[in-house]
Amino acid sequence: MQEADIGLIGLGVMGENLALNIADNGYTIAVYNRTADKVDAFLGNAGTLSDKVMGSGDLATFVKMLKRPRSVIVMVKAGEPVDAVIAQLKPLLEDGDVIIDAGNANYHDTVRRFSELDGTGIGFLGIGVSGGEEGARHGPSIMVGGSEAQWQNAEAVLTAISAKFDGEACCAYLGTGGAGHFVKTIHNGIEYADMQMIAEIYGVMRDGLGMSPEECAKVFADWNKGPLDSYLIEITHHVLAARDVGSDLPLVDVIVDAAGQKGTGRWSAIEALNLGITATTIEGAVAARSISSMKEERKRGEDLYGAGIKGNATISLEALEKALLAGKIAAYAQGFAVMAKASEENGWNLPLDTIAKIWRAGCIIRSRFLDQISQSFAGGTSSNLLTQPAFVDLMKDCNGSLRAVVATCAVNELPAPCLSSALAYFDAYRQARGTTNLTQGQRDFFGAHGFKRFDQDGDFHHKWPSLIGK
Repeated sequence: MQEADIGLIGLGVMGENLALNIADNGYTIAVYNRTADKVDAFLGNAGTLSDKVMGSGDLATFVKMLKRPRSVIVMVKAGEPVDAVIAQLKPLLEDGDVIIDAGNANYHDTVRRFSELDGTGIGFLGIGVSGGEEGARHGPSIMVGGSEAQWQNAEAVLTAISAKFDGEACCAYLGTGGAGHFVKTIHNGIEYADMQMIAEIYGVMRDGLGMSPEECAKVFADWNKGPLDSYLIEITHHVLAARDVGSDLPLVDVIVDAAGQKGTGRWSAIEALNLGITATTIEGAVAARSISSMKEERKRGEDLYGAGIKGNATISLEALEKALLAGKIAAYAQGFAVMAKASEENGWNLPLDTIAKIWRAGCIIRSRFLDQISQSFAGGTSSNLLTQPAFVDLMKDCNGSLRAVVATCAVNELPAPCLSSALAYFDAYRQARGTTNLTQGQRDFFGAHGFKRFDQDGDFHHKWPSLIGK
């Protein structure tokens, strides 16, 4: 009986495309799905790849199809469904086999699963896979966490199917336990921020400058030839240029302005807060998606207060381009700072330069300046991106435009939570003396929390006046 090089459970859109990608790269793959009809349909539609795919609607039979040591990719909904699949697989697997969760998992779940399987002889890898449906089929960015020894079981296959940038595979082992899924979470947080800032710039074009979707599309197409060159800018051009088949209206004008979210952006903001690291651009993006879902409340708000000023903004397209670049740098700086702190806290030793490299192709946030980011972190430094020479020069050139755009949004009543957060972060980061000396005084007044002094070492407490009875 033919044996498969690797197995995959879960034939949703991502699972199907990942399986075809594996087969396309010359490996034999076995598939299983809880609904056996999906297995039959997948095998029937494999076409020229049919000799590289096999499968069963029976889990035990599926496991027997795999070469030892077995590697089983799990592509099911995050949370309890993953735990259920692991429970079903455990009695069927043997020493040296490995379960690979390739979904968008909360990294705390990954740490728990890694720990629960530790000592059983069955390994567990949590891998972040970015690139959406197209990436899964033709080459995603892959972020691996777990046991390095057991990563070697699947290394050849996963490296082969990953995206390539100048011949380098966009796949890397990043650390033990939940390292891979944590990095994917922060990737998605940066993605949230990047998308939100693009939307805010589009809002200035549409509502501040009175530009049509077609005009906006042309601008984004031009920007994709310069320093903003990235996947998200490229698809923004296509989204804005698309026409609705039924009405022939610009498609973007018939799409409801209420964004969905699956949790990864929120997780990244929560982890940043837990680590005590500023990630205001990510928080702003999560908040923007949340308020976008309040469609009826926003309608009532407009009735009560009126909408923003329409079509009267005075700002250049060059300023908008530079503002978006500055905001993007701030978002990446925050995301990488969160990863650096998590690496320190968890003992992962995350290779920040390698992370930037494996994001250069395949993933949703791939962009031109990831090469510069990788070079900035080369040699193991984890200093904030805003202190790196290449980005110091860029921010010096672009921060004035970010300031002008945020001011324009404020004056014209155009919401810009992410761009505003990026500017506030930049300003706070470069202010040697801030205003929290007053905050420390307040904390000491009401809670005797103490404070430090410039002129003396140690902790101090002031005898404040009593306000009881006043």
